[in-house]
Amino acid sequence: MPPHMAVLLKKLLHPGRSPAALGRLMGRREASLGTDPGAAVRVRFAPSPTGFLHLGGLRTALYNYIFAKKHQGSFILRLEDTDQTRLVPGAAENIEDMLEWAGVPPDESPRRGGPAGPYLQSQRLALYAQAAEALLKGGAAYPCFCSPQRLELLKKEALRNRQTPRYDNRCRSLSQAQVAQKLATDPKPAIRFRLEGEAPAFQDLVYGWNRHEVASVEGDPVILKSDGFPTYHLASVVDDHHMGISHVLRGSEWLVSTSKHLLLYQALGWQPPQFAHLPLLLNRDGSKLSKRQGDIFLEHFAATGFLPDALLDIITNCGSGFAENQMGRTLPELITQFDLSRVTCHSALLDLEKLPEFNRLHLLRLVGDETQRCQLVGQLQALVEEAFGSQLQDREVLDPAYVERIILLRQGHICRLQDLVSPAYSYLWTRPAVGRAQLGAISEKVDIIAKRVLGLLEGPGTNLTQDVLNRELKKLSDGLEGIKHSNVMKLLRVALSGQQQGPPVAEMMVSLGPKEVRERIQKVLCS
Repeated sequence: MPPHMAVLLKKLLHPGRSPAALGRLMGRREASLGTDPGAAVRVRFAPSPTGFLHLGGLRTALYNYIFAKKHQGSFILRLEDTDQTRLVPGAAENIEDMLEWAGVPPDESPRRGGPAGPYLQSQRLALYAQAAEALLKGGAAYPCFCSPQRLELLKKEALRNRQTPRYDNRCRSLSQAQVAQKLATDPKPAIRFRLEGEAPAFQDLVYGWNRHEVASVEGDPVILKSDGFPTYHLASVVDDHHMGISHVLRGSEWLVSTSKHLLLYQALGWQPPQFAHLPLLLNRDGSKLSKRQGDIFLEHFAATGFLPDALLDIITNCGSGFAENQMGRTLPELITQFDLSRVTCHSALLDLEKLPEFNRLHLLRLVGDETQRCQLVGQLQALVEEAFGSQLQDREVLDPAYVERIILLRQGHICRLQDLVSPAYSYLWTRPAVGRAQLGAISEKVDIIAKRVLGLLEGPGTNLTQDVLNRELKKLSDGLEGIKHSNVMKLLRVALSGQQQGPPVAEMMVSLGPKEVRERIQKVLCS
């Protein structure tokens, strides 16, 4: 606790000052900030860096982002790092990295800075101390000297009696003399906020009119801990005020706390923002998303080749806020079509088994854009190098024209770019080891079929299209007694790829190109 706070406590004013008087105490600060409820839209995403960013957090960030952009406003990232015991190394950096990867970068943040910084709560302790000081002066808060042991006993007693644990407000009634006496031995007490009077009703932009009589069911909450760090309740109110936040879009788990926050706004004489509590994002079976699910973190999706737009699409598609659900929406379309009044109270059920199909649609769109396709070529080149490396017998497979041809031929058939370096497509990058016996088991006329294919390639116009090749391949079995066309195709597929299944043989041949097809077929004749 800052030294001036302890001094203030020693000459603590008597409680009972009205919220209006308390508002006058804070008036100079209010005026200097120029906070105007009618100002531009400013929203914030305020996660705790106690873990890496996952889909639930991304959805909250996305709704804030698209709401801000729809109204030409600002999207702010604020990190609530006041619980120093639970911080995860690298989490703060990961959150901002993943927002940028997802295409929803903040306008103001710890990394980018901005006019309302700093954006780490641990660097804003003086602001919380000032607010707590004003609340103490106005009698809306008081020092609490209860030990952790006493609080734990209260909790255990309540649970034993099957009651909800709550603080018994013991320190609320201490006299000034008692406070002074206790400060002599404990100069750094916690600060609690008095829950008095009727909680104000408020109109949530999603859940409608709400009021939670917190004073009747809760004890007075700690707003400033003895180490000088605030709890969520004080920090969020102070920061939202000083950062000029106009709308708070956050998870519905905070709905019941909003009345408590409004009491704080009222006690401080500040105008609260508008609130919109977003329904939870749940698993398909209705269970909560958990950080213990390794596959819900954005790092996992980025590493396994899923596109940011596919994630943004699926987490909005399964929820509400749009006139209709449709697959394949891009971020600009999400911004244009979003309507906060259409967000319902129903939880959104996320079916990640559908994600590959969402990704296929967005990958197809990127392939159709020449600039984006060039980027995909570079990404696939890197994937091939990583997957095969020294196994590459011919580095010509990294030629941009060849890589682009593969992408174009397989568009719509693959869900992720990574699919093209899976074992099923290894033949595109390395020559398969196919034995003569393996081909002989399919047909005895291996040599005849191979020579016919070579003849096809050496004919006029060897730059054959897939349609022409399909027609010509159907003629390969002509005159070969007892040989079915399907067996001819099977033999060629194995000869070219070493696999029993895969794309049509004609497409394989176009993919590999006449030169490579010729070399692989000649290898069959020489084996």
